[in-house]
Amino acid sequence: MDPRSLTPALRVLRLCLHLLTAGLLALVVVRAATGRSDEPAGAVVAVAVVMGGVYAAGSLVPAVRGARTGAAVWLAALGTVWAVLLVLSPDALWLAFPLYFLLLHLLPARWAVPAVVLAAGAAIASYVGHDGAVNPGAFIGPLLGAAVAVATVLGYQALYRESERRRRLIEELIATRAELADAERAAGTLAERERLAREIHDTLAQGLSSIQLLLRAAQRDLPGDSPAAAHIEQARAAAQDNLAEARRFVRALTPPDLAHGSLAGALERLCATAPGLTARCTVSGTPLELPTPYEVALLRIAQSALGNTVRHAHARRAEITLSFMETSVALDVVDDGDGFDPERAVSGDGGFGLPAMRARVRELGGTFTVESAPGRGTAVAVTLPVPVGGDA
Repeated sequence: MDPRSLTPALRVLRLCLHLLTAGLLALVVVRAATGRSDEPAGAVVAVAVVMGGVYAAGSLVPAVRGARTGAAVWLAALGTVWAVLLVLSPDALWLAFPLYFLLLHLLPARWAVPAVVLAAGAAIASYVGHDGAVNPGAFIGPLLGAAVAVATVLGYQALYRESERRRRLIEELIATRAELADAERAAGTLAERERLAREIHDTLAQGLSSIQLLLRAAQRDLPGDSPAAAHIEQARAAAQDNLAEARRFVRALTPPDLAHGSLAGALERLCATAPGLTARCTVSGTPLELPTPYEVALLRIAQSALGNTVRHAHARRAEITLSFMETSVALDVVDDGDGFDPERAVSGDGGFGLPAMRARVRELGGTFTVESAPGRGTAVAVTLPVPVGGDA
């Protein structure tokens, strides 16, 4: 584990493990030098020093902390030196306890637990070999220490995994909240653009168009060479210029999906980018140039309906059909998904955005219907009357 990623608590535990190992090695050396006369004190001290050096090297070499292979090699070297020390001194069995934690921390669980059992067996064999007697204490100490080490390390690892899972979840929630905030800002901006475009089209542009028609009618009733006719012609030209400017404003405020193409093209792009299902767009009839509010309403309804299909319906296929007729334009969005009860959605229990779609259609004097049932898919149908005079 990278030292930079250690928490203060883990740094303290790691330091305690180092101190425990150093203290136990010192105990082995002191007992060999002052205790048993039958121990080869020089050999014990030499092997203990070698073990301390191997341990220190493993703590300092990055390859041991960062790679499983390096850790396994280091543990094998440390275990080999410890086994030699076990043969020379019975006091070396106490070093099994820090070794348990090293094995469990650096090796995968499927290797670490058998390695701990092997280390406990070596400690027991050393005790029995040096003491010459078999008693419960020879087994209880090493086995109990191994059990405590396994429970402690595996429990900590489980808590660490849960903590990491919660941390990732919190990060995802924060990222999602930021995305939602961006989406809300973008939706607010688009809604305001649509509102301004609709207001300009329905008030200023329509008013200028009416003024132009009235001026044209007045011009026909006056002699062509009269000063009043000349003034009316100037007024009509100014109204025409301002009407063209108003329409440019409306086009500039059009949603990006419609700014560089037709409604049919925007619907085709919507189908091509629908995730998780096969969506197809079909256009029938002779395409007409629709007023901007009509195109915006039809596109937003298609986006909302297809979005509901992706999020809620678990559908495999969906089809959007745009039909141009002599006096109306129709939009149908059909899927083969789970379906739902339209009455519950209308009452507000479903939350499928149907009231917003219905409100858009109502503003333009059209009709809106939903046909669905649990397990039978969903069909959303919109019909808007084509205004006389096109985009005027």
